[in-house]
Amino acid sequence: MNLLLFIMVLIVSFIIVRIGAIAFQLTGLEWSLAKFQALSCFTATGFTTREAELITATPQRRRIASILIILGHAGLVTMIATFANSLRPPVIKLAFLPDFVSPNFMPWINLTIIAVAIYIIYKIFTNSKFARRLTNVLRKRIVKREIIKSVSFEELAIATGGYGVSKVAVSAGSPILEKTLLRSELRKHDINVLAIVRREETIPNPSADMKILAGDELVCFGKLENIRKQLCSS
Repeated sequence: MNLLLFIMVLIVSFIIVRIGAIAFQLTGLEWSLAKFQALSCFTATGFTTREAELITATPQRRRIASILIILGHAGLVTMIATFANSLRPPVIKLAFLPDFVSPNFMPWINLTIIAVAIYIIYKIFTNSKFARRLTNVLRKRIVKREIIKSVSFEELAIATGGYGVSKVAVSAGSPILEKTLLRSELRKHDINVLAIVRREETIPNPSADMKILAGDELVCFGKLENIRKQLCSS
C-alpha cells in the first residue's frame, strides 16, 4: 500500500509541476522560465533574485507560487513517509511471497520497484511527444474553466532599473490597434518597439508609419511597469 501511494504521489507531483508551469505561462512568463519557476516553487529550490521578482510582481503569480509551495511540501512529506514505510520489513509473512523468499528481502524488492518506477515515470513525463500532449490537454482545461486569467504579456528579460525586453500580443480591444507607431505615442511612455512579429514574419526596426494590426506581437524595450500599463491593461 505504501509503495503504491509513493508511486501515485510521484506521478501527481509531475502533473502538478506541469500545471504550475502552464499557469505561470498563462500569466505571461516565457515557457522555459515558467517550467523552471514551477519546479522551483514545488521543490522550494532554485530561486534567483531577478527571477523571483517575476513571481512576486503580480498577485496571480504569487497565488500560483503559494499553492505550488504548499503542495510541494505536502508531497515531499508524503513521499518520505511512504518511502520509509516501504523499506520496513513486514511484521508477518505476506501470502503472495514464495516460501523461499524471506520477508527481510521485501525492503530490497520495494527499493528496486521504486527505482524502476522513478526511472519509468521520469522517462514518460520527459518524453517530448507525451509532454506536449499532456501540456495541451491541461492548458485547454485550465483556459476553458478560467482557472487562470491569461494575459498577452511575455517578459523576456529583466534589466537594471526595471527596464527589460518584452513581447506583447495586440488584442482586439487594444488602444493602439489600427494606429501607426507614431500615433500610438508609445515613445512618450519610454517604450521603444524593436520589432513586430506578424504571422510568421518578423519586421525588425519598424518605421514610425507602420500600422499595428490585431494579432501582431510587439517586441518592446522599456520600463516593464510602463509596458504593463500601456499595452497589457486591456
